[in-house]
Amino acid sequence: MSTLPSQNVIDATDARLLLALSEHPRATTVALADQVGISRNTAQARLAKLEEGGGLSSFERRVDTRSLGYPMTVFAVVQVVQSRLDQVAAALADIPEVLQVHSVSGPNDLVVHAVAVDADDLYRIAGQILAIPGVQRTNTSVVTREIVPYRTGPLLRRLAKS
Repeated sequence: MSTLPSQNVIDATDARLLLALSEHPRATTVALADQVGISRNTAQARLAKLEEGGGLSSFERRVDTRSLGYPMTVFAVVQVVQSRLDQVAAALADIPEVLQVHSVSGPNDLVVHAVAVDADDLYRIAGQILAIPGVQRTNTSVVTREIVPYRTGPLLRRLAKS
């Protein structure tokens, strides 16, 4: 995944365009342009620039994993042998229940976001993670409730006002 340069590449118009897109993900470029008050060509060019620059990632819609039969969400912090980090990351990507992996600073190396069917399934998944060559230790926490869901709207609204 690419990252944005340190300078701010998303301006207020981009922010308004992204807000319109997040509020109406199926809207056409013409409809988004009308809502933001720019031409269709401008909207299309800005969206393309955001995609190319990494400011707009996958259009994958969020699927509630509970509807897939995975009601348990977990986060595991993982310590790895540094020279095996790439192999560990590749092995984690091969586990379907692993939704996301972040490399972090501090005493742990990775934070793994995963789902499970139940406690027995979590035990199986944790065993898979521990069996990956290069994984030294894990510590898993079960999510009891999501308090603030993933969102970018507040940041976009702030930027749209500038």
